[in-house]
Amino acid sequence: MAGTKRRWTVAAVQMTSTADRDGNLALAEKLFRRAASSGADLVAFPENFTYLHSEGGKNPFAEDLRGEMLARLRGWAREMGCFLLAGSLPERIPGRTRVFNTSVLISPGGRMVANYRKIHLFDIDLPGRVSLKESSTVAPGNRAVVASTPLGKLGLSICYDLRFPELYRRLARKGAQVIFVPSAFTAYTGRSHWMPLLRARAIENQCWVVAPAQVGRHSRGRESYGHTVILDPWGDVVALKKTGQGLACAEIDLERLRKIRSSLPSLKHMRPHLFGSRLH
Repeated sequence: MAGTKRRWTVAAVQMTSTADRDGNLALAEKLFRRAASSGADLVAFPENFTYLHSEGGKNPFAEDLRGEMLARLRGWAREMGCFLLAGSLPERIPGRTRVFNTSVLISPGGRMVANYRKIHLFDIDLPGRVSLKESSTVAPGNRAVVASTPLGKLGLSICYDLRFPELYRRLARKGAQVIFVPSAFTAYTGRSHWMPLLRARAIENQCWVVAPAQVGRHSRGRESYGHTVILDPWGDVVALKKTGQGLACAEIDLERLRKIRSSLPSLKHMRPHLFGSRLH
């Protein structure tokens, strides 16, 4: 797109969020300011970064997209002159008990650029390992989202979406150059699946992939894998934070993306007319 910044810096945040919302927000603000002050053009937070409770419990902080929480985050972005991706927040649905799990992209001017409601909900029961049912409190979205920005075209997704390649192909077809995967991947599944799935999404769609993650023990029975990572369109790791709270930072080079897509033009070889999709 005209006016796109060809090289820019992204910071992916790794956190151990809990039911202490004030504590979560204090750390989030500290890390955001550190990253922005160090030159990050965009800071991305993980899924449920403001409040992460035991699965199945109702989130007491659900708001609509004009609520106090987003106003606060918009203020951070405006003050520091930096894009902010709120990895996910509970969005109230009028007249319903369930909420949307919503990712929001905020501009350096404090404007909401795009929002994405998580499509695939994490309902899983691995006996003796982990049992979670996101659909008990969350309603699914139904729209693939790519935001056109001065940093390029940014595709949005959340955590469990990672297991559904058709969504990412849709994002690539809509022009995504950088795809975000804010997550709270379980420690058990993450050890085997997190990195292979992320690398696959980067390679098959020839996109940069930025995956800010939750890490460590959040509550009894809930632990996240961490390994916040940034991958280039070849599937190579360019930044990785395995454990602990903090930042993974890297330069996004859209010229590298262009060269990879030009030399191995697999996206041009797609035959989408052979495959249907209900996503729009």
